[in-house]
Amino acid sequence: MRKLIASFFISLDGVVESPDKWHFPYFNDEMGQAVGNAIAATETLLLGRRGYQEFASYWPHQDPAADPFVSIMNDMPKVVVSTTLANVGDWQNSTLLEGELDEGVNALKATPGKNIGMTGSATLVRSLLEKGLLDELRLLVHPLVVGQGAKLFPEGSPPVDLELVDSTTFSTGVLDLTYRPASA
Repeated sequence: MRKLIASFFISLDGVVESPDKWHFPYFNDEMGQAVGNAIAATETLLLGRRGYQEFASYWPHQDPAADPFVSIMNDMPKVVVSTTLANVGDWQNSTLLEGELDEGVNALKATPGKNIGMTGSATLVRSLLEKGLLDELRLLVHPLVVGQGAKLFPEGSPPVDLELVDSTTFSTGVLDLTYRPASA
């Protein structure tokens, strides 16, 4: 069975919104290697509606010759979780998740292949954790307080027990933390 792994750039105060505005001063070869390894182990991308729409408005219009990540994003199969979209437009290799969230994610995880990755889509990640569908949560915790923006777990989120299964500290002070849902 494939693993579903969500990854976030996150600040000390829990902000995951607009990492393009605060993340890059902390990006170095160590982080690039870690992110590259995660991408290499991923074969399918699961996205919520807002994350999909944001990515679909950007990646198909980028030059693959300028950035090899463009081809990865455009070529990788993408599965979109949405109750409001009738179709996913024309971003190549994109489909809507079929059925209810539990059924659709379990069916996707049962298909052969590498990991299913997620980036962004914090609302979806919270739902997946609550339903016991997320296998790992990987946080690249940046040593700064952003002060405003959407948080991975906003006030009022239900409790979720996690266990730390791996950690690395990069020379920039970024913590690479991997959590799994705690055993009941």
